[in-house]
Parts: sequence; structure tokens; C-alpha cells
Amino acid sequence: MAIATTVLTFLHFWTEGLFILLPAVIILRCIYRLYFHPLSRVPGPKIAACTSLWLAYHTYIGNESSVIFDLHKKYGPILRVAPNDVDFDDGDAVEPIYVAQGGFPKTPQYSKFDIDGHTTIFSTLTLPERAQRAKAVSPLFSTASIRNASGTLEKVIDDFVDRVRTEGRTGKSVNVLNAARGMAIDAISAYLFQQRYGGVTEQTSTMSASPFVDAYVGVGAFFNLVPGRIGDLVQSMADYWCADAKTNSAFALINGFTQQLVDTSVPKSGSYQSRLLEQVSPEQSQIELKDVCFAGTDSTSTNTASIVWFLTKHPEIYDHLCEEVQQRTAQNEDPSTGPYLRGVVREGLRLSWANPTRLPRQVPKGGWQFKGHFFPEGTSVGIAATQLHQDEAVFPDCQAFKPERWVNPTEAMLTHFFAFGKGTRTCIAKNLAMAELTLATLKMAQSGILRGAEVVTERIEMTEWFNSRIKGEEILIRLKN
Repeated sequence: MAIATTVLTFLHFWTEGLFILLPAVIILRCIYRLYFHPLSRVPGPKIAACTSLWLAYHTYIGNESSVIFDLHKKYGPILRVAPNDVDFDDGDAVEPIYVAQGGFPKTPQYSKFDIDGHTTIFSTLTLPERAQRAKAVSPLFSTASIRNASGTLEKVIDDFVDRVRTEGRTGKSVNVLNAARGMAIDAISAYLFQQRYGGVTEQTSTMSASPFVDAYVGVGAFFNLVPGRIGDLVQSMADYWCADAKTNSAFALINGFTQQLVDTSVPKSGSYQSRLLEQVSPEQSQIELKDVCFAGTDSTSTNTASIVWFLTKHPEIYDHLCEEVQQRTAQNEDPSTGPYLRGVVREGLRLSWANPTRLPRQVPKGGWQFKGHFFPEGTSVGIAATQLHQDEAVFPDCQAFKPERWVNPTEAMLTHFFAFGKGTRTCIAKNLAMAELTLATLKMAQSGILRGAEVVTERIEMTEWFNSRIKGEEILIRLKN
């Protein structure tokens, strides 16, 4: 009895001590982060200095980019968004963070985009990790290789335009986002894998691989959650509870498609999978194919659908584009290199918000000095395309869709153009994506199908994760019959 009493007394005092000690530790930690931390002089809201949970919350609910954009207006171009995390709204920071000497390494958050426990070309944190796989496939992304395969891409884009036209003839609204997803996955699979997935010709309201794509888009909700086992556990639980029959079916389709590509790969054929298999295991090769199916579908389809929507919303711009294409064709000039066409594509990329949040990097050994601030080793620093693309000093009337601004771009505009990132970790498929977008926009002009069309989706709304999720998963237009 005496022992039990002693134990209970000990537990009582221990519990009381814990309730006193824990708040004291939290308060002392906040005081340190606010006034004594190496980043204490970096402007930002006090809650951001105290905890990263507020950032994780805004990331999860999908308004991180908008919130940070507003905070920059209040605090300036260098903003502390978490105890050890700084966001920049300054084009001068692009070069040191992303370009110089290969750029800073990626932060641990990118491991959330690992697939089945394996890193990918995208999710690797350092250049040496990435080099072997990237070197194997990089020749496929050269402009010369893409140009030589223009016929393959053109067939896919023609099917995309035909699908929009066919759906439009019914008099019903056309979900150009769904059609563009089919186009994007077909383009990357036909060109890179030498075997077309078949998404753009599906007669369905939701492209069969879309739930697979959406599942990986959803990873962005947890991007700023505490890295490590706790964050992984929360994300795994969310993945489990959110999975449904359509998602499981889509994963089975992509698993089967990519497995078949690996199993039937022909050595030295030049395909994506054959190149990978020369360097890495079949399992790792399949992981990379899955990553391409996600990354090559999501952003390109969002950008394509957004450009179609902008052209529909602004018929005078569409008419100008059609006129340039017709004139260049009549003069035996390549219509795909027209300055206004190039402007339409770049302006679409500037305003589409396909990847709205910052691309974080980790300050390397020795720290980094920038404009009066010192950022110690391990500090997370980054820039969002949406910040740079909405700089009024660089893009006057920045919310307006004005392709003509790109006919003679300033040096500042080129520096601030961040749709694919910059430096050695820029999007590996940048040239392929640009080829798809340019060809899709050109074909839309040549077909004339947007004349008299109208937007049904009055405003494109999105959840601002690492990859944006278009609300309702549709961008609707109606063609003129």
C-alpha cells in the first residue's frame, strides 16, 4: 500500500511538473526564435518565427501562395515564413539560389514525392544522386531530338483538337482540362516511351489516369508538414483513407502500363525505358516511368487548358494569333516560331499557376549572405513563380493576359520568368513541355475552333499546392455550333 501511495504521489508531482515545464519550454523556444535566432532580423509575422505549423496549415488548405504574396506586400521581398524558412520575392535571388555553382541542394521535403519508397530524378536532393539517371535520358529532351519527332507530337495534338471539336459539336460544355490531360499523357508516352497511353481518345468524362495524377498532386498538401516519421505517418494515413475505387483502378492501370514498358523494352531502342535500364534496375526504371506519367501529365495539361481558356475569354487575342499564323504560313515562314504565338504561350505559363508555391532549397555549408542578411547553413530558402510573375514593376498590369508584352521582352522579364525553375534542377522536360504547348496553341489557331466560343468557367480557381489542383477538376468552354 505504501509503495502504491509513493508511486501515485510521484506521478502526481511529475504530471504537475510536466504541465509547468512544457509551457515554459515552448515560451523559451519562442523567445529564442523571435529574438536570438540567426533569422530573428528577417521580417515576417511573429507566428512564423515561432512555429512552422501555421505554414503547414496554409499549405494543407491550399492558400499558401496567396497568403505569402500578401505578406510580402506587408513585410517586403525577404520574408520569414517559418522558424528556419525564408521566402523571396526578388529576382536577384534566383541566380545564387538556383543557378550559381549548380544551385543550392533541395530540401528534405522533396522526399515526399518519392514513389514507392524510391527517389526519382525529380525528388533526389543532390546533384550526384540525380546525375546517373538524368544523364541517361537527357538526350531525349534536347530541342533537336524533339524537333525530329515532331510528327509524333503532331498526331497527338491533332487528336486533342479533334476531341475538343467533337465534344463541342454536341452543344455541351467542353472540359478542356480533361482533354488536355489525355493529350499530355499521350504526348509524353508516345515520344518518350515509344508507346502511346491512349488517354486523349478515351470517350470518358474523366481520363483514366487522372485519379493517379490527382493522388500525387495531393501529396502537395503535406509538403510543409514536419519531415520525418511523424509527417510520413500522417501522410500515409491520409493516403489510406482518401483512396477510393477510381484511384486504385488508376494506379493499377499505370502500374500495368509501366511494368509492360519495362518488360518489353528493346535494348538500344532509344526509348526512355531502354536508356534507364542501361543504368538502373528494372524496379527503379519503372519508378521513373511512373514519375513521368504524373509530372508530364499534370502541369502541361493545366498550362494547355489555361491557354485555351485565355484565348476563348479574349477573342481579340485569338484573332490576332490566327492572323499571325495565317500570314506566316502564306509567306512560307514557320508559323510555330511566330513572336505572337510565343507570347501567348509564355503569357499562359506566367498566369496559369500550374506550380504556384516556392521551390525550396537548403543553404549549403558556409551560409549565404544576401542583401544585408546572413542565412546560416541549413536555412530553407526559396522563390515561387507566382511571386516573380506578379511583379508589377516587371509585368505592368500583371493580372492581365497580354501576349504582346513578350514580343520584345526586357531582361527583367526573362529573369523573372520562372515557370520551369532555373539552373541545373530546372524541369528536365522543359523543352518537351514547350513543344507541346506551342504546337497545341498553334493547332488551336489553325483549326479556328475557338471563333465564337465562350468560357463557361468564369474564373479558374485552384487549390495552391506544390502542383495546383483545379477546383472541380474542370475548365469549361462552349464552342459555337
